[in-house]
Amino acid sequence: MRTAKALLLVRILVGWVFVSEGIQKFVFPAQLGVGRFEKIGIPSPQFMASFVGSVEIACGSLLLIGLFTRVAVVPLLGVILVAIATTKLPMIAKTGMWSMLHEARADFSMLLGLVFLLITGAGTLSLDARMRR
Repeated sequence: MRTAKALLLVRILVGWVFVSEGIQKFVFPAQLGVGRFEKIGIPSPQFMASFVGSVEIACGSLLLIGLFTRVAVVPLLGVILVAIATTKLPMIAKTGMWSMLHEARADFSMLLGLVFLLITGAGTLSLDARMRR
């Protein structure tokens, strides 16, 4: 039962961060949505900010309830890898490795949390487990 509770905590942690970040892309478009996507050079920022925000909300919600967990992890891995490549790696040349590592701590934590959930699945306290029964 400890493992099930630990998996639930990881799902809540990772899912909540992605749901929150997705919502904020719509609530604060200039800082975290379209404006940010324009600033970092993402093509079609109007479309991509809404698309990424929607993916974060939908897939993060699936993680929270433990439904289609491994499937939901895959798009989120794409989101976090692009975020690291476009916002964190360029920092190395500008401010140095240590500054980048400081700024990227949440991104790397989410990346590792997603890989963990891809490997382990949702656990027994999930809708995935209920559907298997």
